Amino acid sequence: MGRKKSSHVHNAPSDDDNNMYSKDSKPKRIYQLWPGNNKFYCGGRLVFGPDASSLLLTTAMIGAPAITFSIRMAFMIGKRYPFFHSLVLMGSLLLTVLDFTFLFLTSSRDPGIIPRNKDSPDGEGLDKITHSSEWVNNKLGNTKLPRTKDILVNGYTVKVKFCDTCLLYRPPRASHCSICNNCVQRFDHHCPWVGQCIALRNYPYFICFISTSTLLCLYVFVFSWVSILEANGKMLLMVITDDAIFIVLIVYCFVVVWFVGGLTVFHLYLICTNQTTYENFRYRYDKKENPYGKGLFKNLYELFFARIPPPVINFRDWAPEEPDVEVGSIASELDRAFGPRGGGGDKHDMDMDIGGDWKTNKGGLLLQTLEYDINNKNNKVEETVKKKGLSDGTVETTTTTTMFDVRSR
Repeated sequence: MGRKKSSHVHNAPSDDDNNMYSKDSKPKRIYQLWPGNNKFYCGGRLVFGPDASSLLLTTAMIGAPAITFSIRMAFMIGKRYPFFHSLVLMGSLLLTVLDFTFLFLTSSRDPGIIPRNKDSPDGEGLDKITHSSEWVNNKLGNTKLPRTKDILVNGYTVKVKFCDTCLLYRPPRASHCSICNNCVQRFDHHCPWVGQCIALRNYPYFICFISTSTLLCLYVFVFSWVSILEANGKMLLMVITDDAIFIVLIVYCFVVVWFVGGLTVFHLYLICTNQTTYENFRYRYDKKENPYGKGLFKNLYELFFARIPPPVINFRDWAPEEPDVEVGSIASELDRAFGPRGGGGDKHDMDMDIGGDWKTNKGGLLLQTLEYDINNKNNKVEETVKKKGLSDGTVETTTTTTMFDVRSR
């Protein structure tokens, strides 16, 4: 039986939706139905990336040398300089515990996942759709949703893109991670060593993790050398035989510190200039004006002292009993979280203070999304278009003014 076409902008629930929300099915939490590739533990309290198994390798690379060094120091307490070796032992244990703590906080935390919109009303998967405008045209007749939109951020023009997977306009500095299959706020990069996206809500912990790892490498390297130098008067062969563990630790830490130390220095540079790794490689803000830079001290304050915003999604919430049937907005999930719309225009000006008021918004998201306003009374989309003839006789419709809204609260 064919489906009757309707001019109203509403979804007809698909068979999958009917099965998901049937009365006979048990209620489920959001994390159990989440379409991304994340792994959830402890009832949705812990959010890991799909490659969380890489944490085992990272843990071994940190723990093996650190624990070996600590055990060697413990044996040396009873031989000579007990007070000195006791202090060295406590220092190594403290750095090791801190390193593992920051690793866990980085990998198990929601990095800033943005809610996505619903599937198409015909129930077909979005992976069959090649362009976002095809999905919108399917609902809104001849209306085209522009692939990108220009907005003003602190006086600079910034393009925001439509995400074909999440069906929303990404906020400034957000990007879609192909590994986790999520749009993430202030996306920096996906780190395989922690098995998680590094973004808005776990970037401070990531900085602490790599910094502590660098300090731990230097700590083990230096005090391994000190322990060898204590053996005055010993022949070289005897030193190598008696302190072979320290020599292995020196070589290991010397190699590793170049990588983790270099990464730490690079990210300290990004912090001072208020860039992300993604922006540094894609937009090269170090060679042109950066719309997000606020000066060295404000940039440092933003990362180390500003409050980390709460997650936009509470994965432990119960999933709605019925699917969302309204498609009046490209970001209906965020509309409900942040409130009503404001005005519109082709270019929108936004005073984006990354470390200021926007973090106090509910959900911690400055930009809800760019909404597509629909005039329900006349069932027409309010837009100004210009038509121009192409060489092959076809007509191209170009959106010049659409009713989008970008708000900061």
